[in-house]
Amino acid sequence: MADENEKINGTTGGFTSAGLKTEEELLALPSFEIADAIELGEIALDFGMTRGHPMATEVRIGEWVVFHASLPGSSTDNDWWMGRKARVVLKTGHSSLHERVLAEETDVDWFAQHGVVEEEYAIHGGGLPINVIGKGLVGVLLISGLPQVQDHLLGVEVLTEFLARKGEVA
Repeated sequence: MADENEKINGTTGGFTSAGLKTEEELLALPSFEIADAIELGEIALDFGMTRGHPMATEVRIGEWVVFHASLPGSSTDNDWWMGRKARVVLKTGHSSLHERVLAEETDVDWFAQHGVVEEEYAIHGGGLPINVIGKGLVGVLLISGLPQVQDHLLGVEVLTEFLARKGEVA
């Protein structure tokens, strides 16, 4: 069993679904408008450019892509991955990594359980819900191009920085 746990922790960072759900609650925003979506995307873009990440990022309000940027080293494959991750978040209201970890914890076929195909949905880190306090899910922050745990962690860092700039504490 230790080998299986090491394999899971190696691909999903040792996260738990409960911890990821708490993280989503802590990262909820007081409000979210178009200008906020652009600012959130610019933070992700700045972090990616400064660090030389070969990534793409998107910010959506519902299904509407409000911000998109592709950095050197990324490709159209990243757009495909972001679309698949976005569908997971919009379907479940949780991060794409949360859904991966939950499927592993409960040993279920996530795709069969949700009646969807893997070609259209990706339970890989990098799709984070944008929740507004009192409203719930309003959008999605997407990162693609790094290993899935790093995609997720960068998204968390972007949301945390956005909250800090707004004077909120994550």
